[in-house]
Amino acid sequence: MTTAGSAPFNQLVRQAIDWAVLLQSDRADDGARHACRCWRDSDPDRERAWQRVQQVLAAVRQDIGLLPSAGAAHAVLRASAERAGRRKALKLLTASLATALSAGWLAERHLPWQRLAADHYTGVGERKTVLLADGTRLVLNTDSAVSVRFDAAQRLIVLTRGEAALASGADSRSPRHRPLKVQTRHGLFEALGTRFIVRLEPASSMLTVEEGAVAIYPRDARGAPVIARAGMAYRTDGAAAVPADTRGLDSASWVHGALSVRNMRLADFLAEVARYRAGRVDCDEAVGELRLSGVYRLDDSDELLAMLPDILPVQVRYRTRYWVHVGAR
Repeated sequence: MTTAGSAPFNQLVRQAIDWAVLLQSDRADDGARHACRCWRDSDPDRERAWQRVQQVLAAVRQDIGLLPSAGAAHAVLRASAERAGRRKALKLLTASLATALSAGWLAERHLPWQRLAADHYTGVGERKTVLLADGTRLVLNTDSAVSVRFDAAQRLIVLTRGEAALASGADSRSPRHRPLKVQTRHGLFEALGTRFIVRLEPASSMLTVEEGAVAIYPRDARGAPVIARAGMAYRTDGAAAVPADTRGLDSASWVHGALSVRNMRLADFLAEVARYRAGRVDCDEAVGELRLSGVYRLDDSDELLAMLPDILPVQVRYRTRYWVHVGAR
């Protein structure tokens, strides 16, 4: 059986997407439906890929009722049109959902391709804790996806989207030592008996070590790994690993449902808040350099935004339900 996240399974997911697009098009007929049924029945992994695609489509259909009007959606999307354009394949997947496609942010935030092949994932604003077979505790932050690839030689977790916190398990049932590793497109992070967090961003991956140590193997680097110890943060772009600036954020605070910040720029703070809600949060340059400190609960981002005028000389405006703008008061 192919494993979720493996290349063969990803290929099956892409084939399932093609079938889903065909069956939602005007070319769908009894012959096409029968051919799809035969394709699904010919291999359990094909059926599993089909069901994965259907699960994500069902989530999209539930989200349609939350969409703003088409005009408001286009206003929200003007700043992210380029990103949405790179999601052409995902738009095809939801070809029959015309309303959803008119608000392309849905494809970007609610239907990322990484979820289709993931073993565990979260939606925007969601956090999830998973206890893996080796005893490792995995916590996924908002809008995240991982595939778990354990075999006789290693325990590999592939982070394809978002952020994950791990407390390495003892792996006591294995007859041999299996290193615990997290892989992103920028490199590999090997746990040396530890608690740590890996965050995947477009241009780099960031590691924060809470306890123990982690060996960092940048994707394109050769030679000995960089060893990050408790209290350290590193970033790798694939070429090298360098100390990272956390910009005043306690990188582990989200695990406990909060943003803990110290002397953080408002612009950076709002960028963090935006990860936990649908749509866009931005601010004027004039207020972006204001600083704030404190611990802020993530359970209700609207309430979090509403308190900003109490601590800073700003005003919060909702241009639409999905576009929040912070300006000078």
